[in-house]
Amino acid sequence: MRDYLLMLFITAAVTHLLTGPVRKFAIAVGAMPEIRARDVHREPTPRLGGIAMFGGLLAGYLVASHLPHLEEIFTESSTPRALLSGAALIWLLGVLDDKWELDSLVKLGGQLLAAGVMAFQGLAILWLPVPGTDGIYLADWQGTLLTVGLIVFTINAVNFVDGLDGLAAGTVGIAATAFFLYAYRLWYGYGIEAAAATTLISAILAGMCLGFLIHNSHPARIFMGDSGSMLLGLLIAGCAISVTGEVDPSLLKQTVDGTSGSAAMVPVYIPLLLPLSVIALPVADLVLAVVRRTWNGRSPFSADKGHLHHRLLQLGHSHRRAVLLMYFWSALFSFGIVAYSARGAKSWMLFAVAFVCGLGLLLLLQPRYEAGLARLLARVRPRRSAGRVIAVGGRRAEEEADVRRASAGAGRRS
Repeated sequence: MRDYLLMLFITAAVTHLLTGPVRKFAIAVGAMPEIRARDVHREPTPRLGGIAMFGGLLAGYLVASHLPHLEEIFTESSTPRALLSGAALIWLLGVLDDKWELDSLVKLGGQLLAAGVMAFQGLAILWLPVPGTDGIYLADWQGTLLTVGLIVFTINAVNFVDGLDGLAAGTVGIAATAFFLYAYRLWYGYGIEAAAATTLISAILAGMCLGFLIHNSHPARIFMGDSGSMLLGLLIAGCAISVTGEVDPSLLKQTVDGTSGSAAMVPVYIPLLLPLSVIALPVADLVLAVVRRTWNGRSPFSADKGHLHHRLLQLGHSHRRAVLLMYFWSALFSFGIVAYSARGAKSWMLFAVAFVCGLGLLLLLQPRYEAGLARLLARVRPRRSAGRVIAVGGRRAEEEADVRRASAGAGRRS
């Protein structure tokens, strides 16, 4: 745990220190697009924040490869190498898009290329964890297609949710933290060495998000741009695929200390359910956006102001409050699944999840409640009180007008 926490803080520090120079570079090269109709911010803000995040990723790789307890991951697993190659391609594509606004089809082709490079290097889904079975093993071409589809889908899901200051970085950071806890438990708690690579990548990813979030929280001084959002989406998808691709499902069913602990504590479908839960909000936003735009006769890749974060602002939430609400739901999904994998399905947990969901819904609708309460008070307020308020306001206005006239007269006499 000490080595992984060290990697998290090193990656966060490097990302944080690089973000300042990257901001100046983005301003110098003109990577500051004009304010668009769908944008929430009011002033042009530089992009290319993904450069600093990629620098943090490289620093994490470099340090981890020289630590005694982590260097074996780079020699015994193909996951770090495959992830780095795909991350480099998607990051370069994002940098070009941040500067020159590439066509959506060109971006899609680049995403397919990066995902294919990762799949052909061995980072692919080899089996599907299905409850009640030992897992359904896939053919090579099936695993490759499913891997490419999942990576491209997750990349665009994270890209779509990047609409408010700190939203994408915080959401992915929460997901990476949940993934780290689950993968570390597989590796350290059950001795599954194949989960070590996922543990390392998720720790580095959490550090990247933490270091950049310091500059990207509202009001943001720099945006991550597509170079950052697509990079985060690829890495979180790589963490999910490495678990389902390298961890043998039979290991998840083995008995621990003569009990059925592993079968009950770590269900075989958790490796598939957890990746879907940690990106539940981006995925929901992506699906709703595609349906909404297609229904209106527009391209699924055309931009609009109908995303979940836009709707939160329309409900009356402030910028910070909307982001915190999205954080809340992401943490609820992510850590709820991790807690379920650790404790199993128990009644008290179901009640706890229901209570937290109700609390989140109450906070979500609070601006409407406040507006309704204000209208109710306006109706039941006595007319005499309202007239008194108007009278007092009128006397104050008259007194202020007299003071202004007196001041103007004194100025003319002088």
